[in-house]
Amino acid sequence: MNVNVLRLDHRLKRDKRITTHVCLTARAFGASKIYLAGEEDHRLMENVRDIVNRWGGDFEVEYIEHYMQLIMNWRDNGGKIVHLTMYGSQAHEVVDEIRDSGDDILIIVGGSKVPTKIYENADWNVSVTTQPHSEVSSLGVFQHLLMDGKEFDLEFDNPVFEVIPTAHGKNVNVHKENKKG
Repeated sequence: MNVNVLRLDHRLKRDKRITTHVCLTARAFGASKIYLAGEEDHRLMENVRDIVNRWGGDFEVEYIEHYMQLIMNWRDNGGKIVHLTMYGSQAHEVVDEIRDSGDDILIIVGGSKVPTKIYENADWNVSVTTQPHSEVSSLGVFQHLLMDGKEFDLEFDNPVFEVIPTAHGKNVNVHKENKKG
Protein backbone atom coordinates (compact mmCIF):
# COMPACT_ATOMS: atom_id res chain seq x y z
CA MET A 1 0.00 0.00 0.00
CA ASN A 2 1.39 3.37 -1.06
CA VAL A 3 0.20 6.35 0.97
CA ASN A 4 0.15 9.90 -0.40
CA VAL A 5 -1.36 13.01 1.17
CA LEU A 6 -3.21 15.93 -0.40
CA ARG A 7 -3.19 19.18 1.58
CA LEU A 8 -6.04 21.43 0.41
CA ASP A 9 -6.17 25.22 0.37
CA HIS A 10 -2.66 26.22 1.48
CA ARG A 11 -2.50 29.98 2.08
CA LEU A 12 0.92 31.66 1.92
CA LYS A 13 0.41 34.26 4.63
CA ARG A 14 -1.50 32.10 7.05
CA ASP A 15 -0.62 28.41 6.68
CA LYS A 16 3.13 28.00 6.07
CA ARG A 17 3.86 26.57 9.52
CA ILE A 18 0.83 24.26 9.70
CA THR A 19 1.36 23.02 6.12
CA THR A 20 5.03 22.37 6.89
CA HIS A 21 3.95 20.31 9.88
CA VAL A 22 1.45 18.40 7.71
CA CYS A 23 4.33 17.58 5.35
CA LEU A 24 6.66 16.49 8.16
CA THR A 25 3.95 14.36 9.77
CA ALA A 26 3.06 12.70 6.46
CA ARG A 27 6.74 11.82 5.90
CA ALA A 28 7.51 10.66 9.44
CA PHE A 29 4.47 8.38 9.50
CA GLY A 30 5.24 6.65 6.21
CA ALA A 31 3.67 8.60 3.34
CA SER A 32 5.78 8.71 0.20
CA LYS A 33 4.48 11.98 -1.23
CA ILE A 34 2.44 15.07 -0.44
CA TYR A 35 0.56 17.23 -2.92
CA LEU A 36 -0.04 20.85 -1.98
CA ALA A 37 -3.08 22.65 -3.37
CA GLY A 38 -4.00 26.29 -2.91
CA GLU A 39 -1.41 29.03 -3.21
CA GLU A 40 1.91 27.82 -4.61
CA ASP A 41 4.70 28.11 -2.04
CA HIS A 42 8.14 27.39 -3.49
CA ARG A 43 9.95 28.23 -0.27
CA LEU A 44 7.90 25.78 1.80
CA MET A 45 8.47 23.02 -0.76
CA GLU A 46 12.22 23.69 -0.80
CA ASN A 47 12.30 23.62 3.02
CA VAL A 48 10.60 20.22 3.01
CA ARG A 49 13.00 18.93 0.33
CA ASP A 50 15.92 20.18 2.44
CA ILE A 51 14.62 18.20 5.44
CA VAL A 52 14.38 15.08 3.27
CA ASN A 53 17.96 15.65 2.04
CA ARG A 54 19.23 15.96 5.62
CA TRP A 55 17.10 13.31 7.34
CA GLY A 56 16.87 10.76 4.51
CA GLY A 57 14.25 8.93 2.54
CA ASP A 58 12.49 9.43 -0.77
CA PHE A 59 9.59 11.65 0.34
CA GLU A 60 8.35 13.99 -2.40
CA VAL A 61 6.46 17.27 -2.30
CA GLU A 62 4.60 18.62 -5.33
CA TYR A 63 2.34 21.58 -5.98
CA ILE A 64 -0.88 20.72 -7.79
CA GLU A 65 -3.17 23.37 -9.22
CA HIS A 66 -6.20 21.19 -9.96
CA TYR A 67 -6.70 18.83 -7.03
CA MET A 68 -9.92 17.28 -8.40
CA GLN A 69 -7.95 16.03 -11.40
CA LEU A 70 -5.49 14.36 -8.99
CA ILE A 71 -8.36 12.76 -7.06
CA MET A 72 -10.02 11.42 -10.22
CA ASN A 73 -6.69 10.15 -11.63
CA TRP A 74 -5.92 8.47 -8.30
CA ARG A 75 -9.26 6.69 -8.37
CA ASP A 76 -8.95 5.81 -12.10
CA ASN A 77 -5.61 4.13 -11.28
CA GLY A 78 -7.23 1.94 -8.62
CA GLY A 79 -6.40 4.02 -5.56
CA LYS A 80 -8.75 4.88 -2.70
CA ILE A 81 -9.50 8.27 -1.19
CA VAL A 82 -9.58 8.90 2.57
CA HIS A 83 -10.82 12.35 3.60
CA LEU A 84 -10.01 13.30 7.18
CA THR A 85 -12.89 15.29 8.65
CA MET A 86 -14.55 15.57 12.04
CA TYR A 87 -17.84 14.60 10.35
CA GLY A 88 -16.76 11.16 9.14
CA SER A 89 -16.83 7.61 10.42
CA GLN A 90 -14.61 7.07 13.45
CA ALA A 91 -11.06 6.20 12.38
CA HIS A 92 -10.65 3.32 14.81
CA GLU A 93 -13.83 1.73 13.42
CA VAL A 94 -12.86 1.85 9.71
CA VAL A 95 -9.05 1.72 9.65
CA ASP A 96 -8.91 -2.08 9.35
CA GLU A 97 -11.21 -1.96 6.32
CA ILE A 98 -9.04 0.75 4.74
CA ARG A 99 -5.77 -1.07 5.48
CA ASP A 100 -7.16 -4.45 4.40
CA SER A 101 -8.27 -3.04 1.04
CA GLY A 102 -4.59 -3.22 0.05
CA ASP A 103 -5.16 -0.28 -2.29
CA ASP A 104 -2.97 2.78 -2.57
CA ILE A 105 -4.38 5.52 -0.34
CA LEU A 106 -4.65 9.26 -0.93
CA ILE A 107 -5.32 10.96 2.41
CA ILE A 108 -6.93 14.39 2.07
CA VAL A 109 -6.53 16.96 4.81
CA GLY A 110 -8.48 20.15 4.56
CA GLY A 111 -7.86 23.82 4.65
CA SER A 112 -10.17 26.70 5.46
CA LYS A 113 -13.38 25.23 4.02
CA VAL A 114 -13.54 21.85 2.35
CA PRO A 115 -15.85 21.75 -0.69
CA THR A 116 -18.73 19.27 -0.72
CA LYS A 117 -17.22 17.53 -3.75
CA ILE A 118 -14.40 16.23 -1.53
CA TYR A 119 -16.89 14.51 0.78
CA GLU A 120 -18.75 13.10 -2.22
CA ASN A 121 -15.63 11.74 -3.94
CA ALA A 122 -14.01 10.15 -0.89
CA ASP A 123 -14.21 6.40 -0.46
CA TRP A 124 -14.08 7.06 3.27
CA ASN A 125 -14.78 10.26 5.19
CA VAL A 126 -12.90 9.56 8.41
CA SER A 127 -12.98 11.29 11.76
CA VAL A 128 -10.23 10.99 14.36
CA THR A 129 -12.55 12.67 16.84
CA THR A 130 -15.87 14.42 16.43
CA GLN A 131 -14.38 17.65 17.74
CA PRO A 132 -12.54 20.48 15.98
CA HIS A 133 -8.77 19.99 16.03
CA SER A 134 -5.67 20.28 13.89
CA GLU A 135 -5.19 18.60 10.54
CA VAL A 136 -1.69 17.76 11.79
CA SER A 137 -3.01 15.78 14.73
CA SER A 138 -5.69 14.03 12.68
CA LEU A 139 -3.13 13.04 10.05
CA GLY A 140 -0.68 11.75 12.68
CA VAL A 141 -3.29 9.74 14.54
CA PHE A 142 -4.80 8.31 11.36
CA GLN A 143 -1.44 7.37 9.85
CA HIS A 144 -0.46 5.74 13.15
CA LEU A 145 -3.62 3.63 13.04
CA LEU A 146 -3.14 2.87 9.35
CA MET A 147 0.48 1.82 9.89
CA ASP A 148 -0.54 -0.22 12.94
CA GLY A 149 2.41 1.28 14.82
CA LYS A 150 4.97 0.22 12.21
CA GLU A 151 6.03 3.85 11.66
CA PHE A 152 8.23 3.43 14.74
CA ASP A 153 10.36 0.98 12.75
CA LEU A 154 10.68 3.04 9.56
CA GLU A 155 14.18 3.61 8.29
CA PHE A 156 14.99 6.52 6.01
CA ASP A 157 17.68 5.85 3.40
CA ASN A 158 20.84 7.96 3.20
CA PRO A 159 20.31 10.34 6.12
CA VAL A 160 22.90 12.95 6.98
CA PHE A 161 21.43 13.17 10.50
CA GLU A 162 19.95 10.31 12.48
CA VAL A 163 18.58 10.53 16.00
CA ILE A 164 19.77 7.84 18.37
CA PRO A 165 17.00 7.43 20.96
CA THR A 166 18.14 8.23 24.48
CA ALA A 167 16.31 8.86 27.74
CA HIS A 168 18.25 12.05 28.50
CA GLY A 169 19.86 14.66 26.29
CA LYS A 170 20.29 14.56 22.54
CA ASN A 171 22.20 11.99 20.55
CA VAL A 172 22.51 12.57 16.81
CA ASN A 173 24.63 10.47 14.49
CA VAL A 174 26.09 12.47 11.57
CA HIS A 175 26.70 10.46 8.40
CA LYS A 176 29.22 12.67 6.61
CA GLU A 177 29.31 10.26 3.66
CA ASN A 178 25.66 11.10 2.93
CA LYS A 179 26.14 14.88 2.95
CA LYS A 180 24.72 16.47 -0.18
CA GLY A 181 26.75 19.08 -2.08
